[in-house]
Amino acid sequence: MGAAMGPLLLWLQDVAAVTLLRARRTLLRAAILFCVLVLLLWVSIFLYGSFYYSYMPSVSFSTPVHFFYRHYWNCDASDSVLCSFPMANVSLLKNGRDQVMMSGQAYRISLVLEMPESPVNKQLGMFMVKMSCYTTDGTVVQSVSRSTMLHYRSNLLQTMSTLLFSPLLLTGVSEQKQLIEVELFPDFKSDLYQPAVGAVIEIQSRKVQIYSVQLRIHAFFTGIRYLLHNFPVMSAIVGVASNFTFLSVIVLFSYLQFIWGGLYPPEQVRVKVMMGDSTRLQQRREEARKRMHSSASTPIMKYGGDNGELADPPQRTKQTSRNKGELDTPSAIGTEDLNHLQEDEAGKKYELKTQEE
Repeated sequence: MGAAMGPLLLWLQDVAAVTLLRARRTLLRAAILFCVLVLLLWVSIFLYGSFYYSYMPSVSFSTPVHFFYRHYWNCDASDSVLCSFPMANVSLLKNGRDQVMMSGQAYRISLVLEMPESPVNKQLGMFMVKMSCYTTDGTVVQSVSRSTMLHYRSNLLQTMSTLLFSPLLLTGVSEQKQLIEVELFPDFKSDLYQPAVGAVIEIQSRKVQIYSVQLRIHAFFTGIRYLLHNFPVMSAIVGVASNFTFLSVIVLFSYLQFIWGGLYPPEQVRVKVMMGDSTRLQQRREEARKRMHSSASTPIMKYGGDNGELADPPQRTKQTSRNKGELDTPSAIGTEDLNHLQEDEAGKKYELKTQEE
C-alpha cells in the first residue's frame, strides 16, 4: 500500500508545485498589468487636464473700477469748470502677467454702475460712458462710447415703494439705488500681435453720483469650447477614454515589438539583393545545370583498376559536388563559368597524359 502511494504523492507534489508556479506567474502578470493600466489612466487624465487648461480660457472676469479726478479741487462749486470727468485705469491682466482675454475668442464686456436714486442723478439725465483698450506700449486698439441713465420712476411709484419697503430701508437691509448695466463691447476679440492689457474708463459727467462700478467680461464659446464648457463631465469621459485608448495601443505595439519580436519577425523578412540583370542570372543557372548533367553522364573510369582504365581524378568529383551545393547561392553564380573552364582544361590535360602513357 505504501509503495503504491509513493508515486501518487510525488505526482500530487509535482502538480501542486506546477500549479503554485503558474498561479504566482499569473498573479505577477496581473499585478504588472494593473500597474500599467493605472499609469496609463493617470497619464490620460493629466493629458486631458493639460489640454483643458491650455485650450479653455476663463469663462468670466470681474474687477472693481475705482474712479479718480484729474482736477479734483473746487468740484463742489456749481459754476466750476476745472473739475474733470471721473476716470479709471483698469488692468486686463490676472496676477499682473496672464492675459484675461484669449486671442481670437469673442467676449462681451459690460460696465455695471450702482447709482443712488438721488435728485442729482435724476436731474442728470443721460450721460456717456467711454472705454478705450490699449496695448503694452500705450497704443489704443479699440475704443467705444455708450449712453445710459437711471430708470424712470414716477413720484407716486417711488412713494409707494418707500412706504412698502420702509422696514427694510430703516434697518439698512435695502437701499434706494439702481444697478445700471452698460454693454460696451458685445463681441470683443483681442488681437494676437497687439493684445489689450488695460483699459481706460471715463464717465463723461462731472456731477454723476456712483456707489460702485464693476467691469465684467464674459466669454461666448462655440464649437469644441462650447461642448467642453456646457458638458464638462461627458467631455472629460470622452477625452480621457480617447487618450487611454491611444496610449494603450502604443504600449501594446511596443510590447509586441520589443518583447515578442513584433508582428513581423526577422525570419519572415526577405531582403532580395539584385546582382545584375535577372535574365543573365537565369541563363547562367541553366548553362551551369546543363554542364553538370553532361559531366555526370560521362562513363566513370576506375583509377588503378585491373583493366588499367583510368577515371576522373577525385578532385574534380569533389569540386563538382561542391559546385552543386553552391549553384543556388547568388555568390556562386558569378564564378560558375570560370570554375567549369578550369575543370575542362584539367580534364583535357589528364586525357592527354593518359594517351601518352
